[in-house]
Amino acid sequence: MGEIVNADLPNVGYNFQQDEVFGSVEAVKTVRDLFMPVSGKIIETIDLLLKAPTLINDNPYKDGWLIKIEIKDLTELENLLTANQYKELTN
Repeated sequence: MGEIVNADLPNVGYNFQQDEVFGSVEAVKTVRDLFMPVSGKIIETIDLLLKAPTLINDNPYKDGWLIKIEIKDLTELENLLTANQYKELTN
């Protein structure tokens, strides 16, 4: 996708179902939808991304995270891939 130049995130308090689009990220030549990994309510977003969206590329596990959610249904966690499964799928 290239370097992220913009992120559109939902407001705190919004509820989404698993696999529902909750926002988007934009690179120089493309925009991609973001899908909820599990159903839940947005409890926090990172304001820092509004000023520095490249943190998604540079430091995704510390300062480049997108949202924190209150999970509605813990059984949906069983549908998620492990990091290794995801890596195999995307390589």
